[in-house]
This record gives sequence, C-alpha cells and structure tokens, in this order.
Amino acid sequence: MTGRVLIVDDEQSMCELIDTDLRLRGVESAWCTSAAEALRLLQEQEFDVVLTDVKMPGTDGLQLCRQISDNRPDIPVVVMTAFGSLETAVAAIRAGAYDFVTKPIEMDLLALTLERASKHSQLQQQVKLLSDAVRRAGRFGEMLGDSGAMQDLYDQLARIADSEASVLITGESGTGKELVARSIHDRSRRAAKPFVAVNCAALSETLLESELFGHAKGAFTDARTERKGLFLEAEGGTLLLDEMGEMPMSMQVKLLRALEENRLRPVGSDKEVPFDVRILAATNRDLETAVEDQRFREDLYYRINVIQVELPPLRARGTDILLLAQNYVEQFAERSRKEIVGISEPAAEKLLAYSWPGNIRELRNVMERAVALTRFDNIAVDDLPEKIRDYRSSQVFIGGSDPTDLVPMEEIERRYILHVLETVGDNKTLASRVLGLDRKTLYRKLKQYGVDE
Repeated sequence: MTGRVLIVDDEQSMCELIDTDLRLRGVESAWCTSAAEALRLLQEQEFDVVLTDVKMPGTDGLQLCRQISDNRPDIPVVVMTAFGSLETAVAAIRAGAYDFVTKPIEMDLLALTLERASKHSQLQQQVKLLSDAVRRAGRFGEMLGDSGAMQDLYDQLARIADSEASVLITGESGTGKELVARSIHDRSRRAAKPFVAVNCAALSETLLESELFGHAKGAFTDARTERKGLFLEAEGGTLLLDEMGEMPMSMQVKLLRALEENRLRPVGSDKEVPFDVRILAATNRDLETAVEDQRFREDLYYRINVIQVELPPLRARGTDILLLAQNYVEQFAERSRKEIVGISEPAAEKLLAYSWPGNIRELRNVMERAVALTRFDNIAVDDLPEKIRDYRSSQVFIGGSDPTDLVPMEEIERRYILHVLETVGDNKTLASRVLGLDRKTLYRKLKQYGVDE
C-alpha cells in the first residue's frame, strides 16, 4: 500500500497498536486521540486516508466524518464500529464514510480496506488534476487541446480569421472540420452575420444547385415558391462547403463561375444576383491527387485553397485524448445525472494506446457509451468497447537478432510505405511528403505492392 493514514481513537493504546501494525506493513501513519486534533493535523499535513473510531468524547467519529466529507471530500474516511452495530455502520456511510470495519479489529482486513481507500484517494486526485487540466487547457472557440499540434493550429486560425481569403480545411473524418470553420467565422469581422453549412455529398447535383443558388417559382415540378438558396442566406457572413471533394464536376463549373464573379443565377431564373459571402471549404479527400486524376477542377481547387488549414488526427495529439475524454465524461454524466467523476488509470492507458481511426467523433461516441454503461464513479476498462480493450498497436517490425527474422531491404521499404499510408489516412499527398517521394514514385511503388487504386 502507498499513501499515508491518520488514525483517530480516544484510546491511545488502540492508536499505537494500529500504528505499529501498519508500519510493519510498510505503511506510513500518524495518530491522535481527538477529532479536534485530527482536523488540525489535516490542515497541517497531507494524508490519503483517515481511520476513525465512532465513540469519542466531544466530537464523535460520525461528526468528524461529516466535517471531512464537507471540507476535504478527496480524503476517504474509514470508520471503526462495534461488532454487529449495523445501524452505526449505515449512519457512517450516510455521513460520507468510504467504508467501515468492525471491532475487534482484524488487522489483515483493515489493511486491505485501507489499501482500497488509499487507491480511491489517489484516483480522486488524478481525476481532480485532469478536471483542472480541462479547465486550464488551451481553447480556440469550442476546440480543446494543449498539444503542440493544436497550439500551432490555434496560432494559424488566429492569423487567418479576420482575413477575407477562402480557406480549405483538410483532415481525416471526425477531426472537427466544421468546428474549425465555426471558430474562424466567430473570430472574423463577419461574426454578427450568418454561418451556413452545406454537405455537398448529401445532395444530388440538381438538388445541390438549387440548395446553393436557390430557384425561381416554377423552375421545376415542386418549386411552388421562390427560394433564395444558401449563398443568399449567408449574405454578409460565411458559407461552409463541407465534403467539397464529393461535388460533381459539372457543379464545380457553376460554383467556380459564381465565386469568380460574386454573382449567381438561381435555377430557372434569367437574372443574376450579387452576393457577399466568405467561402470556407472542408474535405477529408486528397484534392491534389483528385486534380491530377481529373476528378476535381484545378482552377476551382486554387480558388478555394487560398489558405489551407490541416487538422491533426487525434492519434497525433498525445494527452489531448485524455483532456477530451474527461470533458466528454463530465458532459454526459451531467446530462444523464450520474455521479461519474472521471477515468480510471488503466482505462486512460487504453485510451492513449488506441489509434482512433474515427478521431474525435469516435472518442465522443466511446465516452458517451462508457458513461451510460458504467456502474462506478470512474470509467473502468470494462466500460470501453472490446476493440479498445484488446487493441494492439501495429508497428513496422524490422527484425531481431535471430537471422531467420531478418528481411530484405525491399521488404522493409514496402512495410514502411504501407505503414505511413495507413497512418496518414490514405492521403497520398501527405504520405509522399512524409516519405520524401514525389507522388508518381509513390503510385509506382503502390502498384508494385498490388494496392494501386
């Protein structure tokens, strides 16, 4: 057992007996014979657990338990009661006691009880530190994170927010691209005007054109009234074109013309309408490769990609994973009215080891599930999905000292290239940058490995 125990009993002989036994077990302890002295010692020194008798002159053990529970809820209290006194034991729990033991004291059982209480105390301290870290963590709008990658992102966003330049926000699915777009809008001089977002992948070409540009009355069968479209709804503000890489080529032509002239023609209308909107675009696709493959217009790419903001995947953000997880635990616990304070250390280790292919969206889902399932006041390993509990990191194995484990240089190169490609979410532009290869060389090697598109 680690931690320090304060023993409180009006019988000095009992204090000395327990103190001696604990010290023989390697547990540091101190003792006193009154509640008043115990409260004084708690102010002057640090203790992990308090062990107190119930029946004491003056302030008894239950009153002491209430005072500690009110003023130092981080210190668990174990109460010693007379054998068979169930009523007193129940009263102790109601007074805020962590646990109770009965007299005559069985020292082995007492040691186990104090060890559990000490671990609970240390866990409470870790949770408090994590909760404090969440409150102190770096933020930009609703984004949360203290990692170097996020600090660099905050700096970039602060510099571009007030610009009128178009911004292309890239990153894997679930990294929070719309949150970044909203943060840019909220920090811009257009903040008082509308922020409007549209998912380009969710609509057919005809519907997307009508959604963006609006339509005149009678333009098509269901067009019973005139509709002004999202460009005009966002007038003076910001329009986010999400999933930009999924936009059909013919629609790209119409969008490019509108952006170049700052004028649009509603479907079925013979009049053009001017607009004043800042364009933000977001995608999890590799648009540079799409341009080379003629699946995305080069002129539109350069029109929307005046400034590029690349969001880091969650696995590259270190302990931000725990800050975000703790933040979600507090949110979902409050919403479901459950007294859950944080994440156990073993569960935290599992969260840090996992690769998070679904990024922040997946983490949010996992923590909401864990809060719903847990039966304890801290998220445990068993509350996490099996894929996280049993996760094993994939590493590029080069070989050991056994000659039979050694592989040719070509095989090492193959494994590493595929590992990098998997790590960057199949973004070939980013992979070629990491590998120091031009994209044509990367494509040629992937074709050799049998993974060409």
